[in-house]
Amino acid sequence: MLKGLDPLLTPELLYALAQMGHGDTIAIVDRNFPAHSVHDRVIRLDGTDVVSTGRAVLGLLPLDTFVPAPVARMGVVGDADAEPPVQTEFVAAAREAAGRPVAAEAVERHAFYARARDAFALVITGEDRPYGCFLLTKGVVPEFSPER
Repeated sequence: MLKGLDPLLTPELLYALAQMGHGDTIAIVDRNFPAHSVHDRVIRLDGTDVVSTGRAVLGLLPLDTFVPAPVARMGVVGDADAEPPVQTEFVAAAREAAGRPVAAEAVERHAFYARARDAFALVITGEDRPYGCFLLTKGVVPEFSPER
């Protein structure tokens, strides 16, 4: 056990986050997502939802500042402008964790699958609300010095 870490951050998930570099993406998806047919590196968090998982991951993962939208959400089929509550909650959690405005883009369903295939890892949750599927682009950790 480690102190100060969200218990949702399993050893496998922590390892994946630590291995990721600037510009890599991680997918966090709902229980309906075809995770194992889309990706070989699937991390299962069946007992939780995407918002809680997002908060845990974003507590460690800096979001990219060099891309227009470091958060991508799966667009609602037939209504690209719709933003279901699960997406509103996730994006709000991302903005809170980043401590700044964060843009989130809607990505058409099949384009989302393609981008998820290219993600560093895919985390499947037990989220039961549809369209609870997100991609996060990792940024850089700001320079650290003891004087700051």
